[in-house]
Amino acid sequence: MCGISGVLNYSSEGVHVEQLKVMTDVIAHRGPDGEGQWVNKQKNVGLGHRRLSIIDLSSLGSQPMHYANDRYTITYNGEIYNYIELRELLERKGYVFQSKTDTEVLLALYDLKKEACLQDLDGMFAFAIWDEERQELFCARDRFGEKPFYFFKNQDKFVFASEIKALWAAGIKKSIDFQKVYEYILYHTIQDHNHLDRTFYNEIYSLEPAHYLIVKPTGELKKGKYWEIGINSLNNSVSEDEAAFTLHELLLKSIQNRLRSDVAVGSSLSGGLDSSTIVALINSCKRSSHNQSSFSARFKNFSRDEGPYIKMMLDHYPSIESHEVFPTEDSAIENLDKIIFHQDEPFNSMSISAQFEVMKLARQNNVTVLLDGQGADEYLAGYDMYYETYYQSLKFQNKALYQKEVNAYKELKGKAFEEGSLKEVLKAKSEKVYQKIAHVRRRNISPTNEYFLGIHPDIVNQYKEQKNPIYKPYNLKEHLLLSTTQKGLSELLRYADRNSMANSVEVRLPFLDHKIVEYVFSLPNQFLIQNAWTKHLLRKAMEDKLPKDITWRKDKIGYEPPQERWMKSKMFKERVGDSTQKLLDNKVISKANDHLSWQYIMLASYID
Repeated sequence: MCGISGVLNYSSEGVHVEQLKVMTDVIAHRGPDGEGQWVNKQKNVGLGHRRLSIIDLSSLGSQPMHYANDRYTITYNGEIYNYIELRELLERKGYVFQSKTDTEVLLALYDLKKEACLQDLDGMFAFAIWDEERQELFCARDRFGEKPFYFFKNQDKFVFASEIKALWAAGIKKSIDFQKVYEYILYHTIQDHNHLDRTFYNEIYSLEPAHYLIVKPTGELKKGKYWEIGINSLNNSVSEDEAAFTLHELLLKSIQNRLRSDVAVGSSLSGGLDSSTIVALINSCKRSSHNQSSFSARFKNFSRDEGPYIKMMLDHYPSIESHEVFPTEDSAIENLDKIIFHQDEPFNSMSISAQFEVMKLARQNNVTVLLDGQGADEYLAGYDMYYETYYQSLKFQNKALYQKEVNAYKELKGKAFEEGSLKEVLKAKSEKVYQKIAHVRRRNISPTNEYFLGIHPDIVNQYKEQKNPIYKPYNLKEHLLLSTTQKGLSELLRYADRNSMANSVEVRLPFLDHKIVEYVFSLPNQFLIQNAWTKHLLRKAMEDKLPKDITWRKDKIGYEPPQERWMKSKMFKERVGDSTQKLLDNKVISKANDHLSWQYIMLASYID
């Protein structure tokens, strides 16, 4: 796990080591164990690297790494979990290795297969390989976007890095995209799922998940997508018990691969189903002489503290060495500016501060790698919002099952399922028609109308014609696909990457093994939501491994802090007041809205 950067110049201006060092210095937190910069003989390309040593801690793992008589040079961030199997395959084909790193395996595999190598990788990664013979830069990002890759391109150069701040350090101008500001205030969207390459800044782009780039010294750029999830081929012959068994075995294999490390590995335990699943399966994989360390966030005097469930897991697996941190209003305020610095773009709530403190706790206890449960909710249907999607489609397609499900919902939740409004029914039947009507309405509203939540009229007039970036499919698999690949998960992955790397910790996500995701998408919807239980298949797969009160929990919390209480504190109120005034002075808003305090803090923090 590391930080990467690089420059490819296609003008007469050369690349200098000093320029690369400035870029890697600003992301030193991503790799405190070493650094390297390299420029080729022609001085038209340079690569930078900061190293967090995880596999092969020797100097043989240093980067930028060269291969095949210096034909290839790589700067790489991430982990290839199946690198041992790939290395054995490559050795049978005659490849020889000097190190025990996954980096060298990746270089050899690229030599063998070029961009087709991406199909063979089980991992999280962002990397760039310079091919001296072909005179081209090959860049790629993992299937889900666990690892970041940002770039800037103009007529003179292509510049990339793990974090946006490294691009600014390289002299790229910081310029806010005010369409993103408009959408953030009006729709509360951080990422536009229609344009995953967009960031909050003009001319700074994100390489989309499951994509690669080939950049030539002429400035020619070719982008390709190497993987996508199929949702139209269902396996109706498998039973639910068979599917639950297969899911369990796939998860176990995923965790076994993600435990490969030459440094200490621990787990993040929130008390929910997903993190408890990871903890339980790690316990199955670990040698009896090697106790598992878990790290948790707790909140004193807060009704949604997860302490009872965390204790339940610890009682169930007494060999686990538990570590807990208790974030407070003071620690949240103390960490806020650090988190803002590391995130580079707005984030949705203070729950991210609890995650930050968990990562910090792991580092303080000399644990460099944490396995975490992120990713399961998005494709295993773990959020309440999927009820409406699923039930709306059932109402039109299978009324008997629809009635059975809503009856089960009432029994489980103690309240009747609320059917969507006329607006929601219209959206379910024809999203395009609904969006067209909404667009016409929005276009004719005055820019000073309350509808626009106080956004300055100059900004409203500039962007009110733009399409609403929010889209919600009314087919369960389409909704899960959207959450997994375009909207929702991508933001959570950004939070986790920056929070972990800010503390020089690597986060690994067993639920995001692409084989597991592909398998779940091939299963019937009834396996995912059944008798009103979300994530039903995972519950079935883990009911013999977890306490019943965790397997069949009705509520869902995670690291949820008492943000409402914290925001009422004097220091937060002062921060909101200062932020509001800054946005008024900069003509981002023309009138304050009391419901947008958090958005104001975020925007004021990123607008110079």
